[in-house]
Amino acid sequence: MKTEDIEQAADALFTAEVTGKQVGIISLVHPDLSMDDAYAIQARLVERKRAAGRSLSGWKIGLPSKAMQYALNIDTPDSGILFDDMVFASGATVPRGRFIEPRVEAEIAFVLKAPLHGENVTARDVIAATDYVTPALEILDTRIERRDAKTGRARKIVDTIADNAANAGIVTGNARHAIDDHDLRWVGAIVSRDGDVEETGLGAGVLNDPVESVVWLVRRLARYGQSIEAGHVVLSGSFIRPIECPPGSTIAADFGHFGSVDISFA
Repeated sequence: MKTEDIEQAADALFTAEVTGKQVGIISLVHPDLSMDDAYAIQARLVERKRAAGRSLSGWKIGLPSKAMQYALNIDTPDSGILFDDMVFASGATVPRGRFIEPRVEAEIAFVLKAPLHGENVTARDVIAATDYVTPALEILDTRIERRDAKTGRARKIVDTIADNAANAGIVTGNARHAIDDHDLRWVGAIVSRDGDVEETGLGAGVLNDPVESVVWLVRRLARYGQSIEAGHVVLSGSFIRPIECPPGSTIAADFGHFGSVDISFA
């Protein structure tokens, strides 16, 4: 894409988030949109948010499970950036109108005590750099239409990447665990909406081990000259399908001995 097209797409996404009015599918207008183009749009969108006073607080990894990759006909996860204004306390209520079409996923969050960078990072490096892990929910939203009304075509992975990997919010539980207290492959959750179980899953659904998901992120960021800093939160990726959150719904994730986390929508 041309630089002016990247700028225009980022500005449209920024405005969509502010106004709550979705924009059309970018890849329909730019059918040759590549992942590099999409991350360039995301980077420009991040610049707009930082200029508006938001500060970077971490990273999210999206689509790490094979089931979701097969569904979208892709073979790689994606990533986005967390900001300070995206954080909600467990048990909080999201104000009506805060998001456009919110959905929720369950995952394991890593909080770092040391930076991580470079294409040669290993699982051992991730473990050493982690302060603690905690149960989490990610709130997804889409500033891009999910499906084009005229053609019926759904958005593509490159559209989602451009839209900051559909990231909108993060909810973390109160439980904090040393990373070696649990085998994260076997940490799972029963996720309910309004008391009805909607999804269940295990950490192994995330690249076989959530630690490996963080390894993937650090190596991807290195290719763009980026890194994860001490104090950052990393959402390691969902092991369930997204759950729709219409107004008035409450999502509760029971991680068993690992803890719990919940969020409501006004």
